[in-house]
Formats: sequence, C-alpha cells, structure tokens
Amino acid sequence: MNSPQPISFVRRWHQTGSSRMPFWLYTDPEIYRREQERIFNGPHWSYVALTSEIPRAGDYKRSWIGERSVIVVRDEDGSVNVVENRCAHRGAQFCQAHTGNRKDFVCPYHQWSYDLKGNLLGVPFMRGIKGKGGMPSDFKRESHGLTKLQVAVRNGVIFASFHPEVPSFEEFLGTTMLKYFDRVFDGRELKVLGYNRQRVPGNWKLIHENLKDCYHPGLLHTWFVNYGLWRADNESANVMDDQHRHSAMVTVRNEGGKGEATSGVSSYRENMTLNDGRFLDVETEGWWNGPTAVIQSIFPSVIMQQQINSVAVRQVIPRGPRSFDYIWTHLGFADDSPEMTQRRLRQANLFGPAGFVSVDDSEIIGLVEEGVSQNAEAESLCELGGREVADTDTHISETLIRGMYEYYRKVMEI
Repeated sequence: MNSPQPISFVRRWHQTGSSRMPFWLYTDPEIYRREQERIFNGPHWSYVALTSEIPRAGDYKRSWIGERSVIVVRDEDGSVNVVENRCAHRGAQFCQAHTGNRKDFVCPYHQWSYDLKGNLLGVPFMRGIKGKGGMPSDFKRESHGLTKLQVAVRNGVIFASFHPEVPSFEEFLGTTMLKYFDRVFDGRELKVLGYNRQRVPGNWKLIHENLKDCYHPGLLHTWFVNYGLWRADNESANVMDDQHRHSAMVTVRNEGGKGEATSGVSSYRENMTLNDGRFLDVETEGWWNGPTAVIQSIFPSVIMQQQINSVAVRQVIPRGPRSFDYIWTHLGFADDSPEMTQRRLRQANLFGPAGFVSVDDSEIIGLVEEGVSQNAEAESLCELGGREVADTDTHISETLIRGMYEYYRKVMEI
C-alpha cells in the first residue's frame, strides 16, 4: 500500500511541539479530508459495537468508522464480521436500519445479495435473458464481495479497521491502556441500559481534547465541584500510552465543600442542595480498585467512561470539519442486582446530551468552534503544566492534550 503524500497547501503549523494548535485544525476541509484518510482509514482500531448488541446469528448493528458506514454482524458460526455498508455494484448504502436480524444482505437498487461474511451470493440476470445481456463471461462473484474489515473483539467490545496492516489491538492500546480498558471490560457479560444520540456543533477532535482536559471539570461543572466528583484537589493520575495518542484520566472522589479548590471558582454553589439525593447514592464496587472515576480516550473513535456507578461507551463520529455525532451507550453488567441497575440509570442523568454535567461540555465545544472559526490563523494555548508531554499526578495540567497532538502531527505530517 502506497503511503499518502504529505499535505501541500498554504497553511503550516509554524510552532514546534504540540502546545500551540492553529485554529484551522478545526475548520479546514483539506485537513478534515486527510484525517479521514490517515487516521480513520489508517492503521488504527475504531470502536463499532458490543457483542451483547448482536447476541444471535444474523443480528447486526449499523455503525461508523469516520464517515464510512459499516455493518457489524454475528455470523452463523458465532464469529463477528464487519463489512462496509456499500454495495460492490454501484455503491449504494444497502442497509439503513440501525439494528436487525438477517440471513443475508440485499441491495435494494439491483438486488445484489451477500452472505453474512460479505461474499457476493447472487446477481440478478447475471447470464442475461434469452441469450441477451448479462455480465461478461469472465465475471467472478468471488471478486466482487463487500469490503471486509479487520476485526478485534476484546471482552465484549468490538473494534474494526479498514487498514490491512493494522497492529494487534493489544499492541495498539499498549500495556498501560490495556490495564484501564480491562478494568471495566473484564469479561463480565455487558448489559445495555440505553442510548443517547446527539450532534455536537464542533470539530471531532474537540471532544477528545475535552476528555483529556483534566483541568476543566473542577471549573466548568458545578456538580463536580460541589460534590467532589472531579476537582483540582482530588487525588489523581493522568497517563498515556507510549505514543501518547490514548489516555486515561483517573481520579478519587473527595467530600467536596469549600476549600482551596473552590476559591474564586464561579461554578461552585456553596448552598446548593439536591431535591433527590439518590443521584449521588454511590456504592463502591470492588473492581474500581481505588479510583472512583476513569475516563479513557481511545484515539480516534471512542471514550470509555466510568464515573462512580455510571458506565458508558461514547462513540465519536465525524460529520464534516465542524460537527460530530456523539453516541452514548449506557452500560451495566448481567450480574448487577436490580438496585444497582437503578443506581446506574439514575447516575446516567449526569451524562448524555442533557446530562447535569455533560450538557456543559456540548455547549462549550460549540462556543469553541464558533470562536476558532473567526480567525483560522490564530492558535490555541495549551501550556498548563509546561510544554512537555509526560504522565502527571495533578489535574492542573494539559499534558494529555499535548500528547494527542504530538502523535497527530506525526500522522498528519504537518
């Protein structure tokens, strides 16, 4: 496979390092096109589904890798296949349903049919009618199946890649990130509790920045500041893989209240009380092993969230340079008690499009996108904690963002 050519256009990332980001990263169509080519179609694994969403043979789910629609399907032998949602004939997206069960896939345009592996089964009138028409004599069905993706399944979570030379999923994540991934997804049967879907008016990278930004939760989010869920005086760790593309923000809840971490913080509400205290009815779970929250960003497609008893997968789907779809899958475990399931559902009210916490992030990302679009040649400042890239044990740092852009610059060659 030929390597993509370096970007050649007028704009250049003039600063060295990764502590100053030019605003055209978030708006430029050419940058966005190259991101699809080098990142989403490159040697990276992207989240597509959970095995619990397709438990039976023929069960499928429509998903996305970057802007490309894919179908995740359970084969008759129990294995998981991922194929591109694009007919090999004339390119129609043949599947529009989000989920379902099929014995095969049929394109509505000309009724070409495919098995669950993506192999071409049938072509109407392939040999013509009454000796007229039909495909050429050298046409071979085995050469015209759907695009088949590489697939990795780990502890109930499905990833896929278009790239034929993608490294193993374990190598892609690395030892440190695998530890945090397996902390949540340890092989227990997962149970989907519900979904939220939203379109956020901002570049897809901004949500990864937001969830590598351990600085902002103790300033933006009243819930986090007041109730000690995530603030500047929490015990913390912020760690990355060896290539600095993936990260985990790790914290331990404290009792909240007034103190050094709330001094001058306008989001702190000293007299705020809850009408329903069950929103913060927290039960410590043994598998936490200390941290009360871990937010893991797996570049480029997904955020794994554990915040007290709320567990969720957040899929990131780019929709052009200035918006992305954000799909939340709220989770529990098959062996949860009914009380724990209710607890997870109540705490899920903190997150999602209208969540007590996450609604702030969506609004802020929209404001950032509007701001950066005003002057593409200006730049973002990301120097809290220094200009270097390294793991840290404080929330007063932007090192994880710098790490992501260090990797991004290498891949994009800018």
